Formats: sequence, structure tokens, C-alpha cells
Amino acid sequence: MSSWNSVGLEVLYQVLGWVAFFAWSFSFYPQVFLNYRRKSVVGLNFDFLVLNLTKHSSYLIYNAALFFSPFIQRQYHEQYGDKEMIPVAANDVAFSVHAVTLTAFTLFQVFIYERGNQKVSKVCVSITAIVWVAAIVCLIVAWPKNNWLWLIDVFNSIQVGMTAIKYIPQAVMNFKRKSTIGWSIGNILLDLTGGVLNFGQMGVQSIDQHTLVNFYGNIGKTLLSLEVVFFDIIFIIQHYVLYPVKRDENGKAIISERVAPLIRPSDKPEEDNV
Repeated sequence: MSSWNSVGLEVLYQVLGWVAFFAWSFSFYPQVFLNYRRKSVVGLNFDFLVLNLTKHSSYLIYNAALFFSPFIQRQYHEQYGDKEMIPVAANDVAFSVHAVTLTAFTLFQVFIYERGNQKVSKVCVSITAIVWVAAIVCLIVAWPKNNWLWLIDVFNSIQVGMTAIKYIPQAVMNFKRKSTIGWSIGNILLDLTGGVLNFGQMGVQSIDQHTLVNFYGNIGKTLLSLEVVFFDIIFIIQHYVLYPVKRDENGKAIISERVAPLIRPSDKPEEDNV
């Protein structure tokens, strides 16, 4: 079985992993608190939430299966070598459980708070349905041959694909509104921190093991970090450069008329991001 060559690098790996876990985990709360404070989810794209739930659910299945199942771990070693370390840590599983829970809670807020005329698009519903039907088909195919490593790799691929597209609806909405009000920048800054540290954690493991296998052996985690960093940079540019919030002399946000199409006349004014 594989083991760490350097105690220092092992400690650094764990530290980076858990700091990334807390950064990514706390990244869900600014949006939840923003929704609660405003009693509104106007400005938060619902397609993003639905795709995000599919993404995190798939990632949870992958992480939990590879971390807890000795049988799947044996299949991993048969494919990549006995000396290769399992590329899923306890913090990955903990993050996935927390992410599914908080994403589901944010979706619950959609039903209880003011949402204007926003709704989930037919395209999003279709994508989600196709993904889960495909996952069920893959389960049926894998079951007779006990090809579980291949199956969880399918779920890993699903989470990579969902990460690649889930941010697009929100970015497009921000562009159309010329505003990021309702979309928490605190979420993005913590998300970016988690993505960078997550990638750094994999780098530490590669340095210790003198191999890049953990990068392509868990290609989902690698692409996840890169995709997160890419889209978070886009949101940061939108928030601070393209559509900065204008404030009055009291420091309160001035809402542009261009936000109006998403809100009915009777809706309450929006408040600033957190």
C-alpha cells in the first residue's frame, strides 16, 4: 500500500485540504444570509442552483464511494498501481455532504422568499433529466460486471460537466442585468480560495509521491479546481470592474433601472451583496 514519504508534506496536505474544505463550505453561507436578509432571491439564478445540486450530488457519490469502499479502492489500485494513494481525502467527503445540504437549503429559500418572475428554464430541466437518466443507465450497465470504479468515474465526469456549465446562467444573468446585486460576492471569494487550495493539495501529494498520477487518476478534482478558479475570476471582474455597486451618501446601494425587468412593481427594493 502507498504511504507518505514526508511527514511535513503529509501535514501540509491535510492542512490545505481542511482549509479548502472550510473555505468552500463557508462559501455557501454568504448567499444564504443574503437571501435571508433581503427576504428575496431576485438576482440569484435558479438554473445555477439546480445544476449545482446535480453537481454536488454526483461529487458526493464519487467521493463517498471511493473513500469508504475497499472494493472500489482495490479496483483503483488495479488500474493505477498498488503504490498510488487514493486521491480522495476525508475533507472531500465532508465537503460534499455539506455542499449538498446547503445547496438544497438554498433551493428551499427559493420557495419561501420573493423571486420576482424568475424560474428554472426548460433547458436546465432537460439537462438535469438527461444527466440522471444517463446515470441510471450506467448503473444498470455496471451492475452485472461489478464495474464500480467505472461507474463512480461517470459520476465524477458528471460533476466536472456540471461545474463547467453551472456558472454560465448566473454570469449571463449578471451581464443582462448589468448588475451582480442578489449574487453574493462573498460566496465567490471563498469559492476561489477553496479552488486554489484544493489544487495546491493535489500538488503537494504529487511532490511527495514523485508522480502526476493523482492529477489524472482523479481528473474530476483537477478540473473542478481549474473551472472554479476560471469562473470565479469572471464573477470578480463583473462585480468589481464591469458592474460595481453605486452608493448614495449614506453608503446604501443605488439600484439601477436595468435590474427592473426581474422584479414586479410591488417588490421590495434590493439590498447590496454581502
